[in-house]
Amino acid sequence: MAPLRSFASTDRFLAEIASPTPRAGYILIGDEIFLYERCRKGVLQALVPPEMRDFCLNDIDLADISIFEILDRAQTPSLMAPFQVFFIRGLKNLYGRGSKKEEFAAIDAYFRSPNPQALLLFVADHLRIPTDLRRMDYQDKERFERIRETLGEWCGTVELARVDETDAVRWVTESAQARDTRFDPDAARELVDALGADMMLIASEFEKLLLYTEGRGRITLGDVETMVLAAKQRSLYELTDAITAKDRPRALALLHGLLNASDGGEDASIGHLYMLARTFRQMLIILEKNVRDSRAIWQVLWQGFRMPPFAAEELIKQARRYKSRRELTRALRLVARADLELRSSPANKLLVLERLILDLSAEAKPEALSSSTQFAMEL
Repeated sequence: MAPLRSFASTDRFLAEIASPTPRAGYILIGDEIFLYERCRKGVLQALVPPEMRDFCLNDIDLADISIFEILDRAQTPSLMAPFQVFFIRGLKNLYGRGSKKEEFAAIDAYFRSPNPQALLLFVADHLRIPTDLRRMDYQDKERFERIRETLGEWCGTVELARVDETDAVRWVTESAQARDTRFDPDAARELVDALGADMMLIASEFEKLLLYTEGRGRITLGDVETMVLAAKQRSLYELTDAITAKDRPRALALLHGLLNASDGGEDASIGHLYMLARTFRQMLIILEKNVRDSRAIWQVLWQGFRMPPFAAEELIKQARRYKSRRELTRALRLVARADLELRSSPANKLLVLERLILDLSAEAKPEALSSSTQFAMEL
């Protein structure tokens, strides 16, 4: 099979590391943790025997140790290990205020005559490299170019960019095949979409799914929807999309699908109401703060109250369908009323939920604020 395009930079790096003549230094640039861990694992396998790691593996941060001391250590042969590997984090400290002429002069002097028994790996994880380089943030692009113009003169550059969704799906299916398991194409696509192509999360959920389906040899869409929380959340955001678009038939169909996919069926309705209230509260803040792009979301929504990355742009779009704060507080009041009904043991929970969805999908009418507003906001 053809190699994955998103993995090309790391594949070249690992091939060089395993060759007889690797470079003396490399820059691992980007914050894609999955690719970074792939590079690190490859370096350790090729150059650092497990029994020698205490003596030849150095994890260093430029916030704690100067580049002069690091270069001195790298230049000095080790009495305990035949080869040394240095992972140097905090690279942004080398590009702070001031020209850093002395630091770069020391780096230049080292790489003119490097220690052949040492490898320096500079980790620039303060930059985010998107799948499409043309969409890189202007500030990150400036920093990227500056690193390439300075350290790039002596070191190889390994771009740890975000993994393309198509490559992520292929990775899932091919990794499953290597483990004698078939990962259904629609299930692989759902896993990647639900987790926003975040490869660290995908790899973690992939292992959970393998354990869940052990002995069966196949992973289906139902398995993903059962085991992966984000897949359930995706269905919820599809429901709020239908509600905010005032599409009643689609909203009711999505409600029934959400209940059918829930382990507890109608008995899980309180949990669904909690997530609905949480989503409408997020939209209320987005509307009040006039958020227009996903980056601003992380500034207005605090830790523990943020949506998954895949839902950020979608939720902004949904929030902007509301013209005023009054419309969103009305939605919260309706959810609060339904919550009270469900906690009062109604004869038919499904009817309560269906009525709620129909009311939420209807055009708002002017009404006075009820006494349940405060409860709705707390919900």
